[in-house]
Amino acid sequence: MTQQETLSEQREHLNVNVRKATQADLPEVINTLGRAFDDDPLINWMVAQDANRQRRVRDAMDLSQRMVFRHGECYTTDGYYGAALWAPPGKWHLGVLAQLRLTPSLIRVTGWKRLAAVSAGVSAIERKHPHDDHYYLFVLGTDTVHQGKGVGSQVLRPVLERCDREHMPAYLESSKEKNVPFYERNGFKVRERFEVPNGGPPIWLMWREPQ
Repeated sequence: MTQQETLSEQREHLNVNVRKATQADLPEVINTLGRAFDDDPLINWMVAQDANRQRRVRDAMDLSQRMVFRHGECYTTDGYYGAALWAPPGKWHLGVLAQLRLTPSLIRVTGWKRLAAVSAGVSAIERKHPHDDHYYLFVLGTDTVHQGKGVGSQVLRPVLERCDREHMPAYLESSKEKNVPFYERNGFKVRERFEVPNGGPPIWLMWREPQ
C-alpha cells in the first residue's frame, strides 16, 4: 500500500533532511500521509465513503504506523514533507494476536459494514507477498504541496542504500499506475498487476534487487 508523487512535470527540486521518525513525530507524520493518500484508490476502497471519510483516511495511516513503527524503520523529514514506513526482513506479517489487537482500529477505517470485504481483500494481497527475505515498503507518501520535488526519492534512500549494502531485495505494492515509473527509477520492477477482490482497485506488485 504505497502512494507517491506523480511524474508529470517535475517542479523545483527540494533538498530535505531525512531522519528516522520518533514517537513524537507520529501525529505530524500521520497528518502528512493522510493528505498524501486522500485520493489513493486502494485507501478509498478500504475506507467507508461517508461524512467521516477524511478522518477514516487518517485513521488508515495511523493503523499503518501501528503495524510497522515498532520495527524502527520509519523515516520522515524536517518539516514533515514526506514519510516512508518500512518493515525489515521477516517482520511484515502480523500474527493472529496482533491482528486481533488492531481490529478496532481497522473498524474505524472501514466501518462495520465493509469490514469483512476489506479484510478478505487485504488477505488476498498478503497471499501475493513474496516469501524471500526483503525490506517491505509499507507506505510512502509526500505531502501534496511538495509532490514532484524529489522528496519521495530522498525519503526512500536510507533503506534502499541499506538494501544494497546488505544485498537484500525490497518489495512494495503501488496502488497508482502513474507512480510505477517513479518506483522503476528507484530500481523496482513490476512483477504483477493484481486486481484486489471484492471490488478493489488494481495494484502493481514491484520487486527491487540489490544494486
